[in-house]
Amino acid sequence: MRLLANGITLNYEVFGDSGPWVVLSHSLMCDLTMWGAQIDALKNHFRVLAFDTRGHGASEAPDAPYTLDQLAVDVKELLDSLEINSPHWVGLSMGGMIGMVYAIKFPNSFASLTLCDTTSRMPLEVQPAWRERIDIAKAEGMKALVPGTMERWFTGSFLSEPRPELKFISTLIEKTPVNGYVGCCHAISQINCTDRLGGIQVPIKIMVGDSDVGTPVSMSKEIQAATHGSSLTIIEGASHLSNVEQPQQFNKALLDFLKEQSVR
Repeated sequence: MRLLANGITLNYEVFGDSGPWVVLSHSLMCDLTMWGAQIDALKNHFRVLAFDTRGHGASEAPDAPYTLDQLAVDVKELLDSLEINSPHWVGLSMGGMIGMVYAIKFPNSFASLTLCDTTSRMPLEVQPAWRERIDIAKAEGMKALVPGTMERWFTGSFLSEPRPELKFISTLIEKTPVNGYVGCCHAISQINCTDRLGGIQVPIKIMVGDSDVGTPVSMSKEIQAATHGSSLTIIEGASHLSNVEQPQQFNKALLDFLKEQSVR
């Protein structure tokens, strides 16, 4: 389904018939389909909204740098149009960043926040890497980014065997519009909101793969230290896309947290 929000067309899907709302926000270079295993686990207990972020999937991909504030407003207008109030937010990597900025910009909008394999601050020393990736995408296309991205997103043991998940994710990376990738790289490379996380007054669950090299455990611990009463779950045997590499561990931690919040 498609809807006009913040001046662009966003693609979204709804799953489940009853229960509290859960909003799923995906990683850079993916789309809503990366949440397949989570949607299957959630839809019998919750109503699930999964959407394609600006520049990804079937959503519009304007040719311009994006900001995290802009991406947050995109989702606010989507949720307002669908009359979804106080949902539980689940975001991985870029999706977690959007969730943090949204919660700061629009206080008390969420029932809870689940922040997965993400960061609240992008170190200065990684800025050249972002510029290099942008240059590669513009010059060679998204396919050139696949090998390096897969090495960061999955553990060596997971990559060592042919798996349908690997083909699926590599295809999502290749299909990402260059405009959308570049626009979102500009947004996420500038995140720096750690000192404002203390103002978020909703329950927060933090989840991270124990082998995540893109947003390592130390970044999740930084978020935990800056937030009130948050809890941290480390997913064993997973790198950056912990929801894909270890779906059973991921889903158990997520469902336990969301069910706990729903009965409060």
